Amino acid sequence: MNIKLFNEIYAYREMIASLVRKDLRGRYKGSVLGFLWTFLNPLLQLLVYTLVFSVIMRANIEKFYLFLFVALVPWLFFASCLSAGAGVIVNEKNLIVKIHFPREVIPIYFVTSSFINMLYCFVVVIAVVLVSGIQLNIVAFFYLPVIMAVEYIMALGVCFMVSAVTVYFRDLQHIMGILTMAWQFLTPILYPITLVPDELMPIFMLNPMTPVINAYRDILYYGKVPQMFTMIHAAIFGIVILIFGILIFGRLKRRFAEVL
Repeated sequence: MNIKLFNEIYAYREMIASLVRKDLRGRYKGSVLGFLWTFLNPLLQLLVYTLVFSVIMRANIEKFYLFLFVALVPWLFFASCLSAGAGVIVNEKNLIVKIHFPREVIPIYFVTSSFINMLYCFVVVIAVVLVSGIQLNIVAFFYLPVIMAVEYIMALGVCFMVSAVTVYFRDLQHIMGILTMAWQFLTPILYPITLVPDELMPIFMLNPMTPVINAYRDILYYGKVPQMFTMIHAAIFGIVILIFGILIFGRLKRRFAEVL
């Protein structure tokens, strides 16, 4: 992101903030439980996965509900930026056609809104960690904002890419749903990374979400400081994906108004 573009986006920070507020208010508008769905969605998914893997398929992992929960909430944030994020430019075509502003504003506001939603969910995550009896490592806990920031820039880069390509290839929005499901099972969310066969480990380590999930789990489940390799691995993936996302978005955004 060059300085000119950064300054232009910064000049529209009030627009970003306004769109974030609008999105957060409108997520569950009209539903009976409203804002409570922010917490109920991950909790209900946790209940289903725990039932399947602790009772039916028997994962045999101590406090499986916590093992899963600390990874599931970050994954749901990333998945929403991948699947729902694919259609964010198309969904905001009225803004694109009628108003002049940096097109990057739209993915930024969407990812930021989803990120704030994840932070709300982490209130429940921390509560579950404390109730479970896991001893929080204070030093490790300071790494939590770092890995959150890494995941944010990774999700932003992904959203830049898929939202821009979807403008020209609308089927991608539907493909993302299938890809997201496959990606989830190829990420150590439902199982520990130690279960991955050695011959497949290099492939799993090419998954940018693998070090991110491992870091969250180290901090909140194992109560330890993530390995430096894990943090550097995640940071490199995040920066590379963001750079590619900005470049692809910058090339494709020129004809958004025309195509839409």
